[in-house]
Amino acid sequence: MSGQRGRTALVTGASRGIGRATAVRLARDGVKVAVNYKGNAAAAEETGRLVEQAGSSAALVQGDVSVEADADRVVKEAVAFGGGKLDILVNNAGTTRDDLLIRMTLEQWDTVLDLNLRGAFLVMRAAMRPMMKQRYGRIVNVSSVAGVSGNAGQANYASAKAGLIGLTKTVAREMASRNITCNAVAPGFVPTDLTSALIGQMEQTILKQIPLGRFGTVEDVANAIAFLVSDDASYITGQVLQVDGGMVT
Repeated sequence: MSGQRGRTALVTGASRGIGRATAVRLARDGVKVAVNYKGNAAAAEETGRLVEQAGSSAALVQGDVSVEADADRVVKEAVAFGGGKLDILVNNAGTTRDDLLIRMTLEQWDTVLDLNLRGAFLVMRAAMRPMMKQRYGRIVNVSSVAGVSGNAGQANYASAKAGLIGLTKTVAREMASRNITCNAVAPGFVPTDLTSALIGQMEQTILKQIPLGRFGTVEDVANAIAFLVSDDASYITGQVLQVDGGMVT
């Protein structure tokens, strides 16, 4: 995408899946990538290697973004890596604890809301100061079609992802005057470590719901994110781009 070389991005939850694919995709556009991860250092190192292989540079930034002190430190380290600036933020860190609402524990609810929604809030809040100072920023939050249409067995996840859409639209309004855009992508069924069990159980049933007749790939989502953080999308903010093969219309 145009105009990206020399910029710095922070991608949360970048050790695997959509986060890793996004880090590599941005690296191909010349973006330096701060690779955030919570606990899997070996997987994060592999992401860093792939970023460098794609022609850019990476910094590994460990931290649990649902913890305020960690989120603040992660952003601070990303800004330092960027030489005092942070141009792009991709809030991708997430988790699931699926169950029917009637059986869902408070721990299952809190775990998902804390990482998927609270984490995005904490990282965005920390990133605002450097972005406002430089009067430039591109933020993309990774939501889900579950946050658009709901999904049985995922009351916690759907609520967090729906909340993330509301947060995206609010930040877009608050930050537009500072040349900071904030958008969301809402992937459909994309096979990752997070979704493999669900997809494996219901593969044929799910495929019948997708007009394009195939599951998405992490690269499909990464390409959408790369567009939204590029200069080509400079007049787009507060939007939710569904990357779902036409499943939810």
